[in-house]
Formats: sequence, C-alpha cells, structure tokens
Amino acid sequence: MTDYRINGFQHIGVAVQDMDASLKFYRKYFGLNIPFFDAVAAAPLMQTYTRGEVITKRASMILNLMGGCAMEVIRATSFEPTAAKFDLELGDLGIFVTQMKCPDVKAAHSFCVKESETSPSEITTRPDGTPTFFVQDLDGNYFQYVEGGDWYTKPNHISGGVSACTIGVSDIDKAMELYASILGYDDVKTDDTRVWDDFKSLPGGSRKFRRVILGQSNPPGGGFAKISAKTQIELVQDMDRDPKRIFDDRIWADLGFVHLGLDVRGMKPLGDALSKKGYGFRCDSNDALDMGTTKVHCTYIDDPDETWLEMIEVHKVPIMEKWGIFLDVAKRDPNKPLPDFMLKALKFSRIKD
Repeated sequence: MTDYRINGFQHIGVAVQDMDASLKFYRKYFGLNIPFFDAVAAAPLMQTYTRGEVITKRASMILNLMGGCAMEVIRATSFEPTAAKFDLELGDLGIFVTQMKCPDVKAAHSFCVKESETSPSEITTRPDGTPTFFVQDLDGNYFQYVEGGDWYTKPNHISGGVSACTIGVSDIDKAMELYASILGYDDVKTDDTRVWDDFKSLPGGSRKFRRVILGQSNPPGGGFAKISAKTQIELVQDMDRDPKRIFDDRIWADLGFVHLGLDVRGMKPLGDALSKKGYGFRCDSNDALDMGTTKVHCTYIDDPDETWLEMIEVHKVPIMEKWGIFLDVAKRDPNKPLPDFMLKALKFSRIKD
C-alpha cells in the first residue's frame, strides 16, 4: 500500500507544425472534438527540457466523450519546431505510436481508405488476436487503431480517444522497474521476443523486438475515470540494432510525441518514491500551476532512456466554464469519478466541422 496513486493516463502530448489543421485532423479521425482549453502561454516549467530558455507555445487539450484519454496538442510560438534529423524507426527511444481505441476496426479502416489522407496500413492482428492498423497524422506521427470497449457514451464516431502508447526502450527489464514497480503498470499482458506481424508496416518493424504490454492491476481512478477507462503501456526493445533517441538534439515542443501525462494523487509521496529509485522530479510547479481557471500541480521525470513523463495532480479544471461548473478537488474526494451530469455537460463545448 502506498500514499500515492497513479490513476492512469491523463493525456498524450503531441507537438505539431500546423495547429489548426492538426486539430481538425484529430477531430475527423479520432473524434477529439471537446477542448478543455486552447491558449498561448509561456512554459517556464519546461526550461530543463528547452536548454534553459523559456519558450512560448499554444496548447489545446482535447477529448472524445465516447471514451478514452485526452491529447494535448502543442505548437511552439517562440520558435519554429523541427522534426528529427534522421528517419525514425520502431524501437527508437521515446513514444513512437499512440493507440486509439475504436468500436469497429474494419469500419475505421474503410473510412480511412475512403478519405485517403492517412494512407492506412493493411489490417493485421495484435498479440491478443484483435484487428489493428496504423495511420500517420499531418506530421508523420504514427497512430494505431485498436479494438476497444468500455464506452462512456454510445459510439457515434469511428474512433474513441487514447488508450495506450508504444515506447521504445533500450532495456525493458530496467524500464519495468519504473513503469511496473513504481508507476503501477504491473499487469503483464504480453512478454515475448520475435518478429511481430502487426509491426511489419512500420519503419524497421520487420526486425525482432521484445514486446511487453502492461496494464494496471488497480482500476482507473480520478474524476474522469468513467471516460478514460483502462490504459496500457507497450514497451518495445529492438533486438537487432542500437536505437537512436527520438528527441536527440531537439527540445520539448519540437515535432512529435513529446510526453505521456499521468493522472496522479499524492504528488509528494510519489516524488519521494521516485527519488529513492533515482527518478527524481526534473521540474516541479510546486503545488498549483495556475492556467487561468485551470489549476494543476505538474512535475516531470525521465524514464531510463530520457522519455519525458508528466505527472499531473488536478486541483481545479473547467467542465462548463461559461456556466461556472468546475471540478474542484479541494471540495471532493479526488479519486471519486465525476457525476454523469458534469461529464455529459462537456458535450456543449463540442466543436463541429
């Protein structure tokens, strides 16, 4: 028993070149049409990841009310973001794929083929026997449609939100000391080393990989647990080459999947546990970071290969700001899901194209 709790994913952070075009793309293909916020602000917390400079960026947190976790879409405004200077391949160190759960993989594939913007891969099979395929967004980031359930609202789109991500690591056993032992992704769904059929459409995917898929033995928690539901972390280790770090010689807010955000409770005891294992906070907002009507406590750590992980403890976020409806953790049990009337009120913020 610990004094902290990892509720699960809160979001995946992705930095893009064209913010408005990307947001429209994510609405169309992933149903991420409910924004929590969309604002331009400085990022002093990130100086440790931006070579000591305070950058500014536009950020938008977007959600699919059907179910799944959010994405934070970021566009640097104080500098021109750059892509990696080398061709990324599966197994490179960092977040390489984000999984989006959907009610019908074959229907989603038909939609993507018809629309033709995404050049979808062929449908193949995941280790659990379920169908899957990959698409790329406007910046070439890989997204994977996977079979999902546990929907919060009746499916009315080809896709739900984020359910997992694939992280390249140099040593899975060492990485699991963090992800499984401390961060609570301790339920091993898959652990095998071979050439994987569903990876073959990805760059470098025909090589041999050790692949570990981790879930949580604890159920998801927190105010948005009904929407976010269960999440997984997939670790892949390239057994045939020495991988490169995806953000080598680049900074946070350069193009790509910049971080995985985890929803937590008990930031101080979590920090103590991380520090004892050598994963102390690289930066810490020290209690509540004030972003207008949104107040959160944010910290960052690095995994063993310097993949950036954000810890977020929510104090107050707007549900329907114009009506004065907020999630105020100080006035309620932080692990108790929000009531349905508050969660379903989010639909009034939906953006329609």
